Amino acid sequence: MRIATYNVEWFNALFDDAGQLLDDEKWSARYNVTRADQIAAIGMVMTAMNADAVMVIEAPDHNGRRTTVSALENFASVMKLRARKALVGFRNDTQQEIALLYDPDVISAEHDPQGELIAQKGNDAAPRFDGVFRIDLDIDDAADQVRFSKPPLEVAVTTSGGRRFRMIGAHLKSKAPHGAQGHDEAMRISIANRRKQLAQAVWLRQRIEEDLAKNEPLIVLGDLNDGPGLDEYEHLFGRSSVEIIMGEGGETGAMLYDPHARNALTRRVGEVHSTSRFYLTSEKRYLQALLDYILISPDLMAQGPVWRIWHPFDDPDCWNMPDLCNALLTASDHFPVTLDVDL
Repeated sequence: MRIATYNVEWFNALFDDAGQLLDDEKWSARYNVTRADQIAAIGMVMTAMNADAVMVIEAPDHNGRRTTVSALENFASVMKLRARKALVGFRNDTQQEIALLYDPDVISAEHDPQGELIAQKGNDAAPRFDGVFRIDLDIDDAADQVRFSKPPLEVAVTTSGGRRFRMIGAHLKSKAPHGAQGHDEAMRISIANRRKQLAQAVWLRQRIEEDLAKNEPLIVLGDLNDGPGLDEYEHLFGRSSVEIIMGEGGETGAMLYDPHARNALTRRVGEVHSTSRFYLTSEKRYLQALLDYILISPDLMAQGPVWRIWHPFDDPDCWNMPDLCNALLTASDHFPVTLDVDL
C-alpha cells in the first residue's frame, strides 16, 4: 500500500464556491503560475504517485460556502485518480484544511477524534484536538491555554483485507512575528510562537502515546514546519517539535520512525534531505528545508517500509522525467513524501 503526504500551496484558490475547478489562464495564488498550469501540474504529480491514500495539507477550504470534500472529489474525478474519496476533520479558519483523499476500493476511512473536548479535572489524557490543551509555557506555575489553528485529522482506517490502523494528519505552524516593532519585539513574539508550537507537539505526542498503548499500527504524517537543526530557536528550547512527536529520548518501543528525520538528527554535516523549496526575495536565492514527514509506529517497521521524497532534483526518477520534474516545481512549494508498506 502507498501512503502519501502532500502540502499543496494555495490549493483552495483553484476552486470556486461550488468546488468546481477554475481551469483558466488567470494567475493562481502561486507566483507566475496560471491556475490551469497549477491544476495540470497537481494532477500529473498525483497521477504519478498513484497513492492509495494522500494526506492533503492545505486542502481546499471548508466553511459555510465551500466544502473540502466536494472540491477534492471533483478534482479526483477530473484527473481520474484512484484516490477519489475525500474525508475532512474539524474545520479551521485558515483556508488550509487537512484532508484525506483515498481509494475506497482499497480502504475505508472515518474521522475518529479521540479525547474529551474539555478535559475533566484529574484526567491526564490529551483533550480532543478541537479543544484546549493546558500547559505551563513560560514556567510561571500558571497553565496556559493552547489551541490548534489547524486541528490534526485522526482517521480510523480499515483495509479491504480487514486490517485496521490509525492515521493522524498534522500541520503545525509557528507564526511569523507580524506587526513587530523592531528586532527585540520580533524575537519576543517568535519565541512565544515557538513555545505554542512545541506545546502543540507535546499535545500531539500525548495522543500518539495513547494510540500506541492500544497496539494498533499508527502513521503520523504531514507538514510539521520544523525539524532537527532547522533554526536558532532549537538551541533555546533544546528540542524540535519533530523530536518531541517522534518520542526521541524515550522508550524505544514508543518511538515513531522516519528515515529522513533520523538522518537529520544524527548527521549535522553531509547529506541533507528536503521536502520544500522557497524563494527568499531578500537574498535572491532558494531555501530548501525538511518539513514533511511520514512517521510510523515500531510494528510497521517490520513490514519492510520504503520512503520516498518526490524531489524534482534529488530523486533520480523525477529528474529523469522532465515533465514530472516541471510539474513538481509548478504544483507547490512542497514535494510529496510517500511510504510503501505492507498493510
